[in-house]
Amino acid sequence: MKKVKAGLIQTASYPSKQENINKALYFIEKGVKEGVKVFSLQELFFSPYFPSEQHNKWFEWAEPVCGPTVKTMRDAAKQYGIVLVVPIFEEEGSGTYYNTTAVIDADGSLAGIYRKNHIPQLEGFYEKFYFKPGNLGYPVFNTAFCRVGVYTCYDRHFPEGARVLGLSGAEVVFNPSATARGLSKYLWELEQPAHAVANMYYVGAINRVGGDYYGSSYFVDPRGQVLARGSEFDEEIVIAELDLDIIRETRKTWQFYRDRRPETYGALKDL
Repeated sequence: MKKVKAGLIQTASYPSKQENINKALYFIEKGVKEGVKVFSLQELFFSPYFPSEQHNKWFEWAEPVCGPTVKTMRDAAKQYGIVLVVPIFEEEGSGTYYNTTAVIDADGSLAGIYRKNHIPQLEGFYEKFYFKPGNLGYPVFNTAFCRVGVYTCYDRHFPEGARVLGLSGAEVVFNPSATARGLSKYLWELEQPAHAVANMYYVGAINRVGGDYYGSSYFVDPRGQVLARGSEFDEEIVIAELDLDIIRETRKTWQFYRDRRPETYGALKDL
């Protein structure tokens, strides 16, 4: 059996970037001691969820993928021999910004990046003020322990990309989020298990805590069963052992990919 222990790090936000980075490193070290090999941090982990307002001051928090935060996390990945999923506020060139996640392999190399494709613009979530829509599609990253996909927060409301990740070979899809109490809370319990079942892979859903954010990070398996769940209030690392052989077993039972009819879906492009 091919098993991997994975962890979701849910924390509050702190006033400085370095405080947020230090908190993440604390939980990474804690997880390493418990045998975790693959970690994911929450959306925009090194900052408050600043898109709750529209203010130019937040652009000062952005940095390139080759910048100091990803460098710090690459060093940690190499030191501990772990895979890290690291969401940041990316500046590409001068004046171009993305909601980006770096996937770092266990040797400290950058496996690649995902840029959030679906960008919300509604009260309390003014992301179009800050971010361009992603331009890299839905990549899957081959890492030392599993094939990783990323689908960031608001992305999860759209099943099309989740399907692409599955068809492209993702075994574990991480959904780093900043999800507040209110309108979408009921969807938190529905969408990730639905993606896991429809695509027969594991999903790790990560949410921050503090203020209006209710944590409740969790892992769900290809059969829609929740394996581990965090609290609504506590900073913690949520850990689960993922048996990757279950993906193959589930796909042999439910032949959703075999029975797809892509030739009948053409109308999607015109609707």
